Amino acid sequence: MTILKLLKIIFWMIFHGNILKKAKKYDKENNIEARDKLVQECVPVWAKYVLDLCPAEVEVTGQEKIPQDQAVCFVSNHQGNMDIPVLLGFVHKPMAFVAKIELAKIPMLSDWMKLMQCTFLDRKSPRASVQAMHDAVEGLKKGYSQMIFPEGTRSRGGPHHEFKAGSFKLAYQAESIIVPVTINGTWKLLEEKGKLQKGKVTITIHDPIPTKGMTKEEMHELPAKVEQICCAPLPPPIQLENKKHGLL
Repeated sequence: MTILKLLKIIFWMIFHGNILKKAKKYDKENNIEARDKLVQECVPVWAKYVLDLCPAEVEVTGQEKIPQDQAVCFVSNHQGNMDIPVLLGFVHKPMAFVAKIELAKIPMLSDWMKLMQCTFLDRKSPRASVQAMHDAVEGLKKGYSQMIFPEGTRSRGGPHHEFKAGSFKLAYQAESIIVPVTINGTWKLLEEKGKLQKGKVTITIHDPIPTKGMTKEEMHELPAKVEQICCAPLPPPIQLENKKHGLL
């Protein structure tokens, strides 16, 4: 069933290839406004299509807390691979991601990610990692909101992982506002049984936190503070029964 749904996602992207070609044309012509408008209209539609295949019921609270007059750095816990479609489809502010370099090799998907102003991170190369951080900071300064997952890996329904302090450098260097986000339930859509299945997801958007003017002490305390904000609403860790997929 998951293979069939994956094929549907691929065919959807192929069917809408004309939109991708138009967006790439605008990008080549440096018509940034037209490119961004097209991308920001199409990406949420794709994301909701993916979630309809599960199907997923998504509930969001706190949309009104997102600053609309500037780019922000969203910071969230990370439960599963479906976090990204959920955020792209249901948070009312376009965003980009710092993604692993392997995704840059996937046709069409990588094209869309580049148009969204996503940054690809090669963790095996310190120099490339520094450049990726620089590119993400420049993206924020240009007005493209970013989403980071400081855990660095998916919790997959188990206990959340510690928020890595290094992930917050993006917000500090761009002097960006941080918007903490809590995601709950996405692991059930895919990771629970290793296939797409229906489930309910909740997204909670918390009060924004300015980083401009922060002292070194405040920066040192911030990762633990944001971790507590993001993870406090989560239920007790759920130990998955089905371990054959290597989820624990």
